[in-house]
Amino acid sequence: MHRFIASAFYAGLIPRRLWGSDNGAGTFGAAIAVVISLLLWRYPWWVGVVAFVIAFGLSLWSAAPFADDHADPGWVVMDEVAGTLIAVIGLTGWPWLVAVVVARLADIFKVLPGVPQAERLPGAVGITMDDVIAGLYGLAAGWLVWWIF
Repeated sequence: MHRFIASAFYAGLIPRRLWGSDNGAGTFGAAIAVVISLLLWRYPWWVGVVAFVIAFGLSLWSAAPFADDHADPGWVVMDEVAGTLIAVIGLTGWPWLVAVVVARLADIFKVLPGVPQAERLPGAVGITMDDVIAGLYGLAAGWLVWWIF
């Protein structure tokens, strides 16, 4: 059950099947969150918060058995689901798209303050928190675009 949830319902295992490595697996996890968030567009913002909290808890729980020695297996992507879901809370349209893109880029490149530091946290917390911090950057960018336009 841990593997099923940690891989976001096996989405994180797709790249290994397709091209023999885990490269890009995080984007498959983010895609799961994109679908979930699109389904939530018509609901109040707090439903997005609930979805994030559930994904966050599932990420911490499911990644724990695979988090030895600061390992962050590429196929573990429930953390990307959580990070993307926090990025889009209350957003739709262009601000939503900006939030998703900024969150993914912040997670991939890990150059923004707090993201690499969070990744160094021990266990499942480190696996999950770098994506959550990256998602918060996405959330800020999305709301900034909403506010400007």
